[in-house]
Amino acid sequence: MSPPPADAPVRESAYTPPLEPVPDEPAALARVEGERVLLIADYHAGIEVGIRTERGVTVPSRAEARRERLVSLVERTAPDRLVILGDLMHAIGDPGGAERGELEVLFETLPAGLETTLVKGNHDGNIESWLEGVEVVAGSGVRLGRLGVCHGHTWPDPDALTGVDVVCFGHEHPCVRLEDDVGGARIERVWLRGRLAADGFTDREAYTGLEWLTDPSAAPAAVCVPAFNDLAGGTWVNLSGQSFLSPFLPAGITGAEAYLLDGTRLGPYRSI
Repeated sequence: MSPPPADAPVRESAYTPPLEPVPDEPAALARVEGERVLLIADYHAGIEVGIRTERGVTVPSRAEARRERLVSLVERTAPDRLVILGDLMHAIGDPGGAERGELEVLFETLPAGLETTLVKGNHDGNIESWLEGVEVVAGSGVRLGRLGVCHGHTWPDPDALTGVDVVCFGHEHPCVRLEDDVGGARIERVWLRGRLAADGFTDREAYTGLEWLTDPSAAPAAVCVPAFNDLAGGTWVNLSGQSFLSPFLPAGITGAEAYLLDGTRLGPYRSI
């Protein structure tokens, strides 16, 4: 499946607002109040440094390849704004030289007119104090038109769940483990798409009064975006005993199905 041309319309449906995954990429396009918005999650710049420090394994840097993938994606999709759903960097504290350098080169390489919003993730530390030219908003999320965005590591801001048609988040790095008939197995990144479910939110006072808590038909669609960084690991959502990272999952989502990056529908994630 070839990627859409830069001027391609973003499909609309009753189930999701103008939100369309980019074929074969962990990214989606959305229309937000007239803007063409490209969404990605969990870039994890400098992850190779973390792997060496945390696991004692040396992995050659893929910083250039990551940068080229994102720059190419931006060139092909021609967005007005890039929205990063958290964990732009990997270091939880202040980044080391390699990590900081990777991000500085990245933003020097992206088109000068591209507006960028970072929904701050749990790995992003004090990033707003040194990364220039990027709007940084709280990881609990914000509402962009009728699109709610958050990172997913904490409870979403009620405003990000109010008056929206869909809520997008990252953090989980959803994956599935697929086996063939002869016992071979592979791990694939997936999208999770369902609807927000009252069960995950009714016990928290902050959400009192949200219409969809008592009217499930009004619940926003919920989309968990796969990690942009293919070294980041993730939650194998189709294996029993795997716990979710987000505090509102799995109780806070219903009817969730998994889709491969190429768009293949795998069906309900629990039955894959």
